[in-house]
Amino acid sequence: MAIQLPSPPKVGMVSLGCPKALVDSERILTKLRSDGYQMSPDYDQADVVLVNTCGFLDSAKEESLAAIGEAIAENGRVIVTGCMGKEAEVIRERFPEVLAVTGPHQYEQVVGAVHDAAPMPPSAFLNLVPEGGLKLTPRHYSYLKISEGCNHRCAFCIIPSLRGDLVSRRPDAILREAEKLIAAGTRELLVISQDTSAYGLDLKHASWPWKGGEVRAHMTDLARELGKLGAWVRLHYVYPYPYVDQVIPLMAEGLILPYLDIPFQHASPKVLKAMKRPANEAKVLERLKNWRAICPDITIRSSFVVGFPGETEEDFQYLLDWLDEAQLDRVGAFRFEPVEGATANNLPGAVPEEVKEERYARIMEKTALISAAKLQAKVGRTIDVILDVVDEEGGATGRSKADAPEIDGEVHLRDAQGFAQGDIIPVLIEDADEHDLFGVPALQKR
Repeated sequence: MAIQLPSPPKVGMVSLGCPKALVDSERILTKLRSDGYQMSPDYDQADVVLVNTCGFLDSAKEESLAAIGEAIAENGRVIVTGCMGKEAEVIRERFPEVLAVTGPHQYEQVVGAVHDAAPMPPSAFLNLVPEGGLKLTPRHYSYLKISEGCNHRCAFCIIPSLRGDLVSRRPDAILREAEKLIAAGTRELLVISQDTSAYGLDLKHASWPWKGGEVRAHMTDLARELGKLGAWVRLHYVYPYPYVDQVIPLMAEGLILPYLDIPFQHASPKVLKAMKRPANEAKVLERLKNWRAICPDITIRSSFVVGFPGETEEDFQYLLDWLDEAQLDRVGAFRFEPVEGATANNLPGAVPEEVKEERYARIMEKTALISAAKLQAKVGRTIDVILDVVDEEGGATGRSKADAPEIDGEVHLRDAQGFAQGDIIPVLIEDADEHDLFGVPALQKR
């Protein structure tokens, strides 16, 4: 006699913001799936919809509020979580019908809210979840969060008030998660946190047992152990503390990708001081030179803020000149935007919006020229590429070791028949533009 299983409730998810928020979403969905819930790809089939919000900038808050409004209009049963959950009163004032509001990385609270909104029928057959957890990224790459919060108090940032001070995960727990992700098909691990260089500081860089030895809660030691697992390892959000120099030899050895994402934010000492950021830009240039001597293929990406209060034309020109010397590979720029609760809002010397726009255009033009020259130098080389998309006509899109997903450039391939998403293959580069490379596989699929 056939057993009729109860139908589990379905949960929809809208995930906004940075990769750290994406990891939060994955953890929430993994817990819900282990509790027996099914995932819904659209509003219509969902019994309840989760909206994981971003609250870093006013524009991000508006995007979050718009997403909440859309979910309410399309479904009606909405639970809000994430960074904007710190402003529950704002959310409830705009959308009094939301079922619950929780803050960032409050996994138990948001899962509990789902249980209240869409109770799970009791069944021993429904609590199934993949070993690697549920993911919102493609199978072949995964974000690996190593800590929460931040000890810095940058004038333009409210992350510490949203997510608290630094709280590092144990290194053995991180490595076990990485092993599970790789066993489930991950080929690239993207290490994220608010300040990767500070990892383990709160743990006093203590050691934990691992694989018959010990591993220290320190960025260098963790990177070395991750590099032994066989996947690409990419480091994000690295502050240029002196001991960052120790990871460059790991890149030269091929243990981790020759890629550093360093949020410099500016170069003018005066602006950096107003931002409450480290301001030894001359030493940074010297260290960049040394890093490239040790690992010539290293890619440095960074982000900069233009139009910060008090930024003069002289300060901005200083930044442009610094970029000429630094020759960074990948650069993103942002116009300064006041964030409620940030101390920068009270600084004198507000920069007019039209000046911000003009400076933004100039920095993007400058960095595009640098990028174009660096990419042109790769024409004729054969480089490894991880494939993100493969179509039926033989076209493919992937990324080199110099490209993180969604924020950097891509490698566009022709004649890529027979390859699949997640394959890592050698590619002969035939052409380049300001941001992307174009090439052909240097081997045929066996």
